[in-house]
Amino acid sequence: MIFTKSKSKLVTVIIHILIWSVFGMIYFFQPVTWDIPVPYQLWIKQGIILGLLVAAFYLNSFVLVPRILLKKNNASIYFFSIAGMACIIVLLNVYVDGWLNLPQLMDIAFHAHGHHKHPGRDHNWDFYMIAEIALVLGVSTSITTIQKWQNDKQKHQEMEQDKISSELSFLKAQINPHFFFNTLNNIYALTLVNVETSRKAIHQLSRMMRYVLYDTQNSTTQLSQEIAFVKDYISLMQLRLTDAVKINYSSPASLKDVAIAPMIFLPFIENAFKHGVSATQPSYINISISQQNSSVDLKVVNTIIKEQNNNLEAGSGIGLNNTRRRLDLLYPGKYDLKIEEDTAENIYSVHLTLHLS
Repeated sequence: MIFTKSKSKLVTVIIHILIWSVFGMIYFFQPVTWDIPVPYQLWIKQGIILGLLVAAFYLNSFVLVPRILLKKNNASIYFFSIAGMACIIVLLNVYVDGWLNLPQLMDIAFHAHGHHKHPGRDHNWDFYMIAEIALVLGVSTSITTIQKWQNDKQKHQEMEQDKISSELSFLKAQINPHFFFNTLNNIYALTLVNVETSRKAIHQLSRMMRYVLYDTQNSTTQLSQEIAFVKDYISLMQLRLTDAVKINYSSPASLKDVAIAPMIFLPFIENAFKHGVSATQPSYINISISQQNSSVDLKVVNTIIKEQNNNLEAGSGIGLNNTRRRLDLLYPGKYDLKIEEDTAENIYSVHLTLHLS
């Protein structure tokens, strides 16, 4: 982000240098084309007028456009402000001509070389002065407006990114500490019965903790890591279930690793364990993750258990509304989410498709 801002500032500086290089060439190259030795007073006058145009440019850019045109949205006051500024520059142009006695000096220079009048005296000089002022102010207004739009867009993107980071942090916090505590208790009980299984469970739990604490610090992770996390989560949750709950899980046998938002599947799977299992009633959870070309599918189907007191993780979970919000921020227009609840059959299903191209 810092690099992007520095690059943007550098581009802005280059644009301003190019603009004033062009105007400088116009002001100081034109007299050279007259092919006569012009008086030094002309260069002084050209420098003064160019300085006035620079002042008008940045006064318009830093004051009039942001504080009147864009902030107060008062076009009439802005118009009268720039019209007044243009009149002041035109009057100063006339004053500088008289102060330097420039018209007489230029007439003498052109008469000395066989010309009756110098080119500038053959035209309505004030008209061209006004046209130059209008051009400068027009460029100033355009650049300032575009930069304001770009800055607003960048700030909006940063705010959206902050929301994503906040929601990811919230999601991490929603992996209920009771889950880890109860899992450790189950692992402790396993050590008395099956040492090898308990060792495997400890390894899975440590992998999950490492993934949550360290591997999700970036905005994306690898699909293989996300699937491994889901697999460990399901395996450890199974330690706490009775034989009344049937868990079916499948994932791609041949996986093509792609970048994916971390912990994007967890809310749907956690929701299934929260509402889809019972210690006494027959229940099931079917979870499948598949990959086809650049798309990844998550399907979760579970029974609906209304015995809230039997929920394994009561009170946990980020909530489907927040999950939709996170998907909107991370994958705008690049995901499909279908959630169905069949109350007659007591079946709840989620189908999420992420288009990762």
